[in-house]
Order: sequence, then C-alpha cells, then structure tokens
Amino acid sequence: MATLTDSADLVDWDLALTLGARMVRPGPSMSPAQARGVVAELRDCAVEARGHVRAFTGLDAPVAEGPVAVVDRGTWVRSNVEGLRHLLDAVAVRLHQRRPPAALRAVASRATAVEIAVALGWLSGKVLGQYELFPPGGPDGDHPGRLLLVAPNVVDVERQLGLSPQDFRLWVCLHEETHRVQFTAVPWLRAHLLGEIDQLVDAADPSPAALVGRLGDVAAAVGAALAGRPGVSLAEALQTPEQRAVLDRLTTFMSLLEGHADVVMDGVGPAVVPSVATIRERFQRRREHPGRAEAAVRRLVGLDAKLAQYKAGAAFVRGVVDRVGMAGFNRVWESAQTLPTPAELADPQAWVARVPAGSADPGGVGPSP
Repeated sequence: MATLTDSADLVDWDLALTLGARMVRPGPSMSPAQARGVVAELRDCAVEARGHVRAFTGLDAPVAEGPVAVVDRGTWVRSNVEGLRHLLDAVAVRLHQRRPPAALRAVASRATAVEIAVALGWLSGKVLGQYELFPPGGPDGDHPGRLLLVAPNVVDVERQLGLSPQDFRLWVCLHEETHRVQFTAVPWLRAHLLGEIDQLVDAADPSPAALVGRLGDVAAAVGAALAGRPGVSLAEALQTPEQRAVLDRLTTFMSLLEGHADVVMDGVGPAVVPSVATIRERFQRRREHPGRAEAAVRRLVGLDAKLAQYKAGAAFVRGVVDRVGMAGFNRVWESAQTLPTPAELADPQAWVARVPAGSADPGGVGPSP
C-alpha cells in the first residue's frame, strides 16, 4: 500500500503548503460575533439543503455524519494540499518503475509544488465550497468525503454583489450538497473517478526528453495567458496526447457533475431562495466578466475550462430532463456506460436515444462499472 512518503519525490509538499499559505489574502472584515454567526448559518443552511436536494433530484443519499466543515482561506489551502497528497499517494506506486533521474525529479517536484501553491493560493479567495473526496486523514469506509464551506469567500461575494446573505448562503449550500449526494447516493462514482485518474497516470511519459519537449508548450501557455490570448492551461501543456484523450472523458464527467449541481441550485431556488433570479444573474455576470489580471490567472490555472463545464453540463442536464423528466435523467447514474460521452454532452437527444428512459432507479444506485 502507498504511504505518504511514496509521493514525496513527486511534489515538494512542504514547499507547496508554505507558498500556498503565503499567497492567501485576508478575508473580509468581520467581528468575532459576526464570524460566529456566519459559521452557524452556513451549517444550518447545509443541513436545510439536504431535504431540498433529495426532493428535487430523487437521489437518496445517506445523511451526512458530523458537522459541516466551515473554514477560512488558510485552512482551505491546507486541506486541499493534504487531499492532493493523499490522491498522489494512491497513484505514486504506478509511477515507481518509470521515474526520471533523481536530479530531474528534485527540480520537477519543486516546480509542481510552486504550480500547486499558485493555483491553491489564488483559488483560496474564490472557492465558495466543495465536497472533499479526500479530506484530511483520508477517506473512511462508506463516508469518503466531507462538505466544506469557505466562510470568508461566501461573505465576500454576497457583499460585492449586494445579495441577501440568507438567500445566497442557502443557494451555495444547495450546490455543494448536490455534490455530496452525487458521491454518496451513487457509490461507484468515486471509484470511477479514481480509475480515470489511474489511466491519466498510465498515459504519462515522465522521461527527461518528453518533459523537456513540453517546456515550449508551457512557455506558450504562460505567454498566451498574460497576453490575453486563447491558449491551453499549464496542466494541458504538460499532458501527453494519450492523457488528453483521458482528459476529454474526465472533463465530460466533471461537466455532468457541475452542471447537475447548477441545475439543482437554480431549480430548488424559487421555492426556498426568493432572490434566486437576482443571485444567478449577478453571479453569472461576475463569472463572465473578470478583470484583466484575474482573466489571465483563470486561463493559466485552467479555471476558464471549469467555468465552461458549468454551462455545458447544465445545458445537457436541462436538455435531458426536458425530454424524459428527472427520473429518466437519473439513468445517467446507473453505470459508467450510461454516463454521457463528450459528443453527447453537446447533444442531449443523442444520449436519450442511446439510454432509453425505461424504469430509472430514483435512488441513483446502479451497478459498478
């Protein structure tokens, strides 16, 4: 079994954590009493969201155990560094026999640490919440993850956009609760995701010649991002052609998850979030019109691609639900074979034709792939 030391030469984790923590910006000004109130309300909203998501989606997920983790920006960075480390521990053994020379590994581990630190440090001021598949301490039995909410970022956005705090906090929790439900009501999803990551690793070429050959792509990615031109992200620049094929499937998979969560948060909204239309309009405008510096960073770390996932995935979900209803859509969770292909993501009718509505399992628990 892999241990924490197995991935130590892949990434300089101490450097990633130190640099990431240094890049964290202070959160919005709040008194201790205000901060406690925000934490309490976010936890209450997360609990309230459970019933709404279950009723809307028809997915029956085990009730979360323990309190929701409401954290600050620095804690979010530390948690994600630990999560990434755990994930790489799971695949490090697969790279053991294909290691490049020690000197190149040392340089690459520090370079990767810097890339992780830059991405996490910047994202620490943007991410509102997430469902952690690899929380600190690693997955535990049937409860592999936890719901995590970043309190200062939620407050920052609601203040910037002039939103109702109560409405916005519940709206955010609806999205994150949907991700918790996806991975607990549909247990095979986690194994499927790890399997795709394994294939991504198998397709890697860590030879010195290959790494050096991709340096030009990395330089081009940085240059395009800084100049405001379309281009690939750093992660894409470092991929082999074989990895890009796997990434196409992973992108489609993540688009489905993100789009489904967006549809749920807006679909539940009118009944329990009175200002949902205002929230969506202002939030979407904020997504689509970043400042020049933010736009460059978003392209560089690949966030633009993630934002595109929300749109493509939501359009697919709405397209299928319009045709066959939520119960018909829930056939998507039956197995890896019923997930949409990259082509079907842009053509919901093609997925409906391939996967007849039949008698979908409203619990979403299908056979393992």
